[in-house]
Amino acid sequence: MAPMTTHSRQNSAAGPVPSEEPQDAAAELAQQVELAGYYPDLVLDTLRLAAGEEEIVSGMVQAETTFAEAVHRHLTVLSLTSTRLIIVHVDDAPRDDGGPGALATSEAVPLSRIRSMALTRGVSDPARGGGTLTEMTIAISWGSVRRIDIEPATCGDPDCQADHGMTGVSVPDDIVIRVAAGVEGASALARAEAFAGRLSQMTARAASA
Repeated sequence: MAPMTTHSRQNSAAGPVPSEEPQDAAAELAQQVELAGYYPDLVLDTLRLAAGEEEIVSGMVQAETTFAEAVHRHLTVLSLTSTRLIIVHVDDAPRDDGGPGALATSEAVPLSRIRSMALTRGVSDPARGGGTLTEMTIAISWGSVRRIDIEPATCGDPDCQADHGMTGVSVPDDIVIRVAAGVEGASALARAEAFAGRLSQMTARAASA
């Protein structure tokens, strides 16, 4: 696998950031999956199948647990090869007999198809050298899924009682990942920042090719 080099910055995520020493990106990603502890063999087999013979040059993992009528676990893995963004989702899916089960889904998106990437960075003490990163949201769109936000239409007259129908805004909603130092930890936030930087660099290169 090709080595991945990351560089620390003074105002990066609070706490440790990835080492400046070259690292095997695939091995580092596999270690993150193992640490998440959520069906790691299933996750890694799905990722290997999606990546094929391509080398992984960067990646990140996000695990989520929600509590509704039952505990539901979800794991998302984002990884980059030289040509594609690969997304792996794994969810709990109990079998009909009540036994444990899971669903693993992968999607591979050519970097040239990515239309936009929005980064929202939350910082503390912004007046001090631009602040210290405390959270980051990465939103990536390639036109696969769109969300429509609908609300009643108005005419601008506050006294008008007429029915003007509905209006809506269609926005891309392919994948959104939020990482916060206070939840996932400073190291996870630093990895997300490094991944976002690499993805931005590679999509820009693919768009100009």
